[in-house]
Amino acid sequence: MYYKMKIYGFALDAIAQMPVIILKDDAGENSLPIWIGQQESVPVALELINRDLIRAGSGDLLTALMQQLELKIESIAVESLRDGVFNACVKFSGKRKKIRVEVRVTEALLTALKYKIPVMVHEDVVREAPLLDLKEGKFSGGNDARRFVDFLEKLDPATLGKYPM
Repeated sequence: MYYKMKIYGFALDAIAQMPVIILKDDAGENSLPIWIGQQESVPVALELINRDLIRAGSGDLLTALMQQLELKIESIAVESLRDGVFNACVKFSGKRKKIRVEVRVTEALLTALKYKIPVMVHEDVVREAPLLDLKEGKFSGGNDARRFVDFLEKLDPATLGKYPM
């Protein structure tokens, strides 16, 4: 069984000093924290901030490829959690066949943000992942894109490794 979740927001883990993307189901019963690296946080922040400013799917490689191959995104799923690493996939469908592509969880979440598609999360992942109690305010709606941008502005480019800004 899969839970249909949306990207609820993000927070900064005060202990690990790492960005966390938070998925939540519509009923508010299940939530899933997904820690991402600092390098991965830049495109996520851009998508969170600009998602209403830029037309979804405009002028990017994935959209052009999907148009040429006459494909559409069928679903985005977080399927497993092994050794602390989330495994995700994007399923495409077209006139001739269906294609399943395994991707990093960050790429799956970015695709969900860009195309405004819910993320299907396998029940085993929800059961195995660390729990968040959103009702107690540990991660509240106030942890929005602005805090994320502030975090990014304070990053030292030297910590980004071979991908300096």
